[in-house]
Amino acid sequence: MKFIVDKDLLFKNLSAINGVIVTNNSLSILENFLFTVSGSQLTVTASDLDTTMSAVIELTNVEGEGSVAVPSKLLMETLKLLPVGPVVFAIDLDSNVLKFTAGNGEYDAPCFPGDEFPQAPEIVDPGTFDIDPTVLLRSVSKTLFATGTDELRPQMMGVLCELSSENMTMVATDAHKLVRYRNTTINTTDFVSFILSKKPLLQLKNNLPAVSQMVNVQYSTSTSHIRFAYENIVLLSRLKEGKFPNYEAVIPTENTNVLVIQREDLLRSIRRVGIYASQSTFQIRISLSEDTVHIMAQDTDYSNKAEETLSGQYSGEPMDIGFNSKFLREILENMDSDKVRLEMSQPNRAALILPEKEDIPTESLLMLIMPVML
Repeated sequence: MKFIVDKDLLFKNLSAINGVIVTNNSLSILENFLFTVSGSQLTVTASDLDTTMSAVIELTNVEGEGSVAVPSKLLMETLKLLPVGPVVFAIDLDSNVLKFTAGNGEYDAPCFPGDEFPQAPEIVDPGTFDIDPTVLLRSVSKTLFATGTDELRPQMMGVLCELSSENMTMVATDAHKLVRYRNTTINTTDFVSFILSKKPLLQLKNNLPAVSQMVNVQYSTSTSHIRFAYENIVLLSRLKEGKFPNYEAVIPTENTNVLVIQREDLLRSIRRVGIYASQSTFQIRISLSEDTVHIMAQDTDYSNKAEETLSGQYSGEPMDIGFNSKFLREILENMDSDKVRLEMSQPNRAALILPEKEDIPTESLLMLIMPVML
């Protein structure tokens, strides 16, 4: 089997799927790319069993057909250093040797039979919809940071997706913070919900900025898989099992204390003051009165202390409330609006953080943070 492919084109497509590969996998074959040549197309595939990504590359010079698994790390490191130009691949399927030449160099590497590479499962009777890549990117970017890391609660290590006749809702929480993103441009006839794993969402976040065409999504709760297809790439992922927490129950509805403040001013202040907080609790104190926002942090073990005063529009009872500065900073960093609105009821109840004004009328964003005891 022999084919010629442009180095930059191959490297671009392998880079798009390389993040799926896990080193030291229990199945050593999964440390390889699967190269499949059929007709005038080369399909490159990477998998960790739960997530499979493939990209199709059109070829102009091909001899033979077949599939072979090639070492991913070796190939990527070599391609990265090769000069611009064509790369000639010659694969001996009998002796399992891969030879490729580029410029004045010739490189040999072992390869493995393609039939040893696990086949991606089929999605049976899927539901489907198309989504604008910018909408999908925003839904992923706004929620991914809030996913949990506790392996004892695996369902919180992903992002809940709810589809209905009214909107698409994406929710993530780690029990300290929660994000709910909604977009009314996406809807389905029947209500359906499933939990998306973090790894494929991270792949989408990395790839979607360069995508201009609509993304086709197919999902099946019966076979527990979801498929994203865009341009020449297909991403297939297993859905997470388990029941997502009842997130609506933790969102407070009666919040009589409201602060409207410039997001960047608050974020910069928290970054500075947070340096002086205890490195075990990251606790900061926010004191709210009619015209001022007082932010303070201290670490008594090291005699560190910092205070800042900001201006903001506050309506409600004077209040002192504590937050984990790290979590509050993450929330503010993942918002776009010039001003944010903090809605609170009591110092021991969850606080809502929302854009003061939604810039995109078809979407809504709600973030929640749990307070810490002062």
